[in-house]
Amino acid sequence: MLEKIKNALANMSSAVQAGKIYSTEHPSYKDFILRAYKSFCEVLPHKKELIIGIVEEELAWEGEIFFSLSEKLRALLFYLQEKGIERIIFLPDLKEDELDRFISFLIDKEKSGSVKAQEHLNGLGVRNIRAGKIRVLSAQSEVAEEPKLPKKKKKEKTIHSVSQVIERVLNEEDLDYLELKFNVLNYMEDYMGRREELIDLVSVKQKDLSTYLHLLNVSILSMYVTSKLGYSKDDVLDLGISGVFHDIGKLAISRRILQKKSKLEEKEFFKIKHHPTAGAEILVNYVDTIGHLPVIVAYEHHLRYDLRGYPPLTYPYTPHLASFIVSICDVYDALTLRRSYKKDFPPKKIYNIMMDGKGALFHPHLIEDFFRVMGVWPVGTIVSLSDRSIAVVKSANNQDIFRPTVEVIHPEKKRKVIDLTNKKNKLTIKKSLNPFKEGKKYLERMRNDT
Repeated sequence: MLEKIKNALANMSSAVQAGKIYSTEHPSYKDFILRAYKSFCEVLPHKKELIIGIVEEELAWEGEIFFSLSEKLRALLFYLQEKGIERIIFLPDLKEDELDRFISFLIDKEKSGSVKAQEHLNGLGVRNIRAGKIRVLSAQSEVAEEPKLPKKKKKEKTIHSVSQVIERVLNEEDLDYLELKFNVLNYMEDYMGRREELIDLVSVKQKDLSTYLHLLNVSILSMYVTSKLGYSKDDVLDLGISGVFHDIGKLAISRRILQKKSKLEEKEFFKIKHHPTAGAEILVNYVDTIGHLPVIVAYEHHLRYDLRGYPPLTYPYTPHLASFIVSICDVYDALTLRRSYKKDFPPKKIYNIMMDGKGALFHPHLIEDFFRVMGVWPVGTIVSLSDRSIAVVKSANNQDIFRPTVEVIHPEKKRKVIDLTNKKNKLTIKKSLNPFKEGKKYLERMRNDT
């Protein structure tokens, strides 16, 4: 019975992932729902009710915690926690469409904590699934919602999930592509245009965290820019996955060489410079799971537009467009992350540095498209205006990338949203404030608004 319950929950979690990736109307999602429902049918006729609880961020049944299924059940657990659900009761008369509606409810961001989970389910006509808090839940009760995960904890879990995926590949372990695509989609939705929330989690003492943060940021930037440029959802997600893996060769080499205390030998320098080749060689073993694009991007992301990068080429070659995009995002984020250390690279300086590489380091049209989407002052940047008020950038303006829409956050009496391209408005941005230095005291005001 235990194995059948594990199988039912694993299939339900896969259905959650499929619903998020494909939409709940897609035939592939319906196939996952049917598979999950059939697995519940093998369990429910033999039980009066099946009660599943959350115990210390793991799913459990009758004291049996499913540690071995942690990876498989991550998607299901994530959405249960998002909805404040600590326990689910499945009743014997469960119908396939009820399971479908329940999963659709879980992944629907519109149906959040303002209304009780059980009230939602009642309204959807779901009678054979009960959900809510442990302290008062019974098959007949309605329960209060739990607040969403604290933001800092959610950020840490996001970066940790990236590290786990990378470690799995470095250890030559199997990958679950559905889970990977699901996680990348969540990265895109949670942090698109709000990377400052992740960056402020990093300190000089957390080098391991910043390594995976960089991979996550490149993934998010790639997806953000391409989605704004009109790429299809599938192409955007493929680019996001390529962003996560683009530097895996460097990480593999760093385990053996970069941590070496003695002086590096010439052949070791050679290996570091040729980490794109090492990354492609690692990822080619996962082509059946993740496809060819991550292999291509890992190999090409340091080639440069003029092909004077590395690995060195001795023949004519045209890199993939995805490689050019990831290359731009890679450099942009590397410059951005340096702001958390000793050197200050404000957004305008980053813009000037990168535009100097137009046509040589970067694809000339793509670098222009990148800043047309991002603006010179990206969303989340704290800026000082010409009237000495402090504002945060809310959105870029395509008409003038130097004049975004901002919200004044100090002084409080001037608080309002201003479109700096408006001709009636004489305000301009004087400078950006480093969020780790002079801008740090304004971060709390920004967080309170999100």
